[in-house]
Amino acid sequence: MTYVVTVDTCIPEGTPEMDPLQRAGAVALIEDGFVSVKSVEGPDGVEVDLVDSIVAVYPGGALLKVIVDAPALEFAEDAVQALVDELLERSELLADWKIERCEVELHPGLAKESLDAADGPDAPPDDPAARKARHTESARTESAADSYATEAKATAVRSRMLGLADELRAFSPVMFGAFDVDAEDQEDGGRDGGEGGDRKVAVPPESARLAAGALVHAMGILVDELFEDVHVLTQEDTNVAECEGPLWHLERLPDRYALRYDARFARRFLTTVIALTTRFTDGSFQRLSCVAEELALRFLLGGATTTLELYGLLDDDVSAALEAFADNVYEDMDHEWLYDDPSDGVDEGTMGATGAALGIAPMAFGSWFTPFDEGRYVHPSATDDAPDAPPQ
Repeated sequence: MTYVVTVDTCIPEGTPEMDPLQRAGAVALIEDGFVSVKSVEGPDGVEVDLVDSIVAVYPGGALLKVIVDAPALEFAEDAVQALVDELLERSELLADWKIERCEVELHPGLAKESLDAADGPDAPPDDPAARKARHTESARTESAADSYATEAKATAVRSRMLGLADELRAFSPVMFGAFDVDAEDQEDGGRDGGEGGDRKVAVPPESARLAAGALVHAMGILVDELFEDVHVLTQEDTNVAECEGPLWHLERLPDRYALRYDARFARRFLTTVIALTTRFTDGSFQRLSCVAEELALRFLLGGATTTLELYGLLDDDVSAALEAFADNVYEDMDHEWLYDDPSDGVDEGTMGATGAALGIAPMAFGSWFTPFDEGRYVHPSATDDAPDAPPQ
């Protein structure tokens, strides 16, 4: 059976974070190590085949997705841990790195199927009448508990989001609309639009923090799920339009290019997301660098909004905070044209010509990973000059 093993590695405690050149070197060392391995001998001499690997390096370490064929989950985890240990020890530059986590993350649907099929003292009765009576009785007690559990969960999620906000180091609360209100304004209500209604309404600081934390939360989910999308497209050797397996995000890119979203494109898009979110969290972000980053931010904002709405945390103030953030980070919304129906008369050629005339970056598919100008950063593995870049 095929397993996707997630491995979190980190640099030694007290060591300065890696700069871009060091991160590029770490990627090369780890990827070269995986290339040299076809299979791993697991516990009891069981052979585990290495199918694929994806390496994402950030300033404090690396996140690895190692795809293997193994007879059981435990064999997959043990074999991958032994392999990564060996790869790190083999390199003098990585020898002191530590493995913090090495595990297969079970798909919720598969886990539920396993639990539903399990026998035990809590298994439902075989007799339909007895099962109905049991469910009726439990429903009476669970309905009241559900409300409390939902509220408790929302409180816990809110607390977690507020705690994550500090990790978004590149942005101050002002980017989320948390403007300072002077004493005179406070006497007049503080959040008034002012004369003519031209002044922006201030977002409460806690709402700004909640929006920031939700974005950080969305980053981790987006990266993990894009790893899965890359794996599906790689396994099927296909593109999004013809893919039969489930995809998390890539099918939400503009439909007009679905035939061109193959595994190589998916890897470049994933690399772009990792580079962007790294700049968000290490404080180095200045501006969005390319069309792919604009689309990645669209996904992040959507993910943050969905999570907040799911737990009843998306009130007017938090919505205003996310809208303010989008307004401040996006220089324009030209990438939205990509979602228009091509029959509307707006195609990539028109957008490219219009962009050139107006000083706006072209929206043509071949330019998605091209920096808007020389001062913008795009990860070397995602640029148009990358070794695995598709022909333009």
